[in-house]
Amino acid sequence: MGLRFKIVNIVIKKRVRSISLPCRSHPLIFQLKDQIANLHSWSLNSDSRTAAWICEGLSHLKTVHNHLDDILNLPQTRESLRHNPHWIDKLLEHFLRFVDVYGIFQTLILSLKEEHSAAQVAMRRKDEEKIALYVKSRKRLARQMAKLVSSLSTVQKKTKIAEQGQAGVTADLAAVIEEVIGVTMTVSLALFNGISESFGTKNTWRWTRLDRVTKKVKKSAEDQEKGIQEFREIGSENLRELKKKGKEETKIAMKKMRDLEDWISDIENGSQRVFRSLISARVSLLNALSQQQEHKN
Repeated sequence: MGLRFKIVNIVIKKRVRSISLPCRSHPLIFQLKDQIANLHSWSLNSDSRTAAWICEGLSHLKTVHNHLDDILNLPQTRESLRHNPHWIDKLLEHFLRFVDVYGIFQTLILSLKEEHSAAQVAMRRKDEEKIALYVKSRKRLARQMAKLVSSLSTVQKKTKIAEQGQAGVTADLAAVIEEVIGVTMTVSLALFNGISESFGTKNTWRWTRLDRVTKKVKKSAEDQEKGIQEFREIGSENLRELKKKGKEETKIAMKKMRDLEDWISDIENGSQRVFRSLISARVSLLNALSQQQEHKN
């Protein structure tokens, strides 16, 4: 009877200890890793750079950050992070940069929607002057997208968080957050670079940087057409000299413009969801930092 009691007691202690470990074997960690794996699989299909592919990546990324937010709100995670305020500060810096970049992107994509809608009216009226303004606005947008890519480069240079060996933070937790930052970079570069390259700017990072982030370097990708397929199909040459185009040619161009308008809306909605999930995850990190400061006081 005494031996049986000791065995039961040991089992109970092990269960309590496993629960108290900061996320080491929590099911949410495994769920998050599965979602990250989905994004890695998604990135391997970068040969097909379509708007649907971009939207799929944004959807996966939003799910990844939702799972991360759930993990950050676990009591054992907060307890783990509470002892590492400097590490939280570094994470907050990364997430603030992502939030800023996606906030700017929301403004840019909304502007593109409005200008694209106005351009369709101009096409129906064959108003080449307004179409020329639309072409210029797309080139301006391309330069702004390139700036977003450049802004993200500062995050990529500082993502080696898991290697710092933070005391009190499990290797699983540190590594999975590192991976979240990595896949966020992957999707973001695909989105911003894709639009930038579609609209013709030359001073953008090559797609090989995206391949490097995902550890999949393919030299043949450099020789393929850049950009997102649906964005690239409506080139400047399709929009100029409308009065010289035949009825059928104009009809095809108009349909492509309508289809692109739908994809712009889908990308806007997908990026907005990512933006909100980034804010939510950052708030959870701030809460963990506030909890640390309360304990300190």
